[in-house]
Amino acid sequence: MVYEAEIVTQRKIADGCYRIELYAPEIARSAQPGQFVMVRTSITADPLLRRPFSINTVDRERGLVKILYRVVGRGTALLAGKKLGRRLSVFGPLGKGFTVPPSGRFAVVAGGLGIAPLYFLVQRLRALGNEVTVFYGAQNRYELLLQEKLAALRVRLFVATDNGAAGFKGTVVDLLRAEGIPPVDILYAAGPGPMLRALAAFLREAGIARAEFSLEERMGCGIGACRGCAVKVITPEGPVYKRVCVDGPVFLAEEVVWE
Repeated sequence: MVYEAEIVTQRKIADGCYRIELYAPEIARSAQPGQFVMVRTSITADPLLRRPFSINTVDRERGLVKILYRVVGRGTALLAGKKLGRRLSVFGPLGKGFTVPPSGRFAVVAGGLGIAPLYFLVQRLRALGNEVTVFYGAQNRYELLLQEKLAALRVRLFVATDNGAAGFKGTVVDLLRAEGIPPVDILYAAGPGPMLRALAAFLREAGIARAEFSLEERMGCGIGACRGCAVKVITPEGPVYKRVCVDGPVFLAEEVVWE
């Protein structure tokens, strides 16, 4: 469904990164971890298409939907310039989210802005009383977002930066190799494509039985009509192409063809 959502807060939390709160009670009530919304960032035809954003978290009681994003182009630059009280056309919630069992042990692996959909998931898992270990990597310490909020959820948190300015020096996959993966029922991940590809290879070596990855692809419509976000996956009948917007964005790591 399409809703007119009012901007309640808009905060710059790091260089080029913002967290926006939208009053959209219908979306807040139904959204699940791993889902996303499509937002129209302009009232004109420039840019023409809506922009996809992971749902960072929701406040069901207050009717708020929170989005964490980085300015990377015209659409997100326009969004960053929106003032409080303005209304945005928001389509959602969309897509297939993460599996959230009622109990178990879980690990979360985030690369950069991949923390955006995973924070909502961690909140839900911890609210159910589950044990969660978070491995979080970024290029530098300024791009390690929401660390205080993660700490407040009482997770086991390990961080890595490419330059070693915070935590382990190296990628988040290097961090996993160094620390080892604790016994888990499901491992969840989100981040850039090269990171997910490397992580999938490592998990095969480690024999992790179940891993769910949230994929990032360019989206035009969000409902599967344009097929612009297709990815190759393995099925019992052989390889096929599935649409990230409707068949995902969450897929089993083992079914994705990491070309």
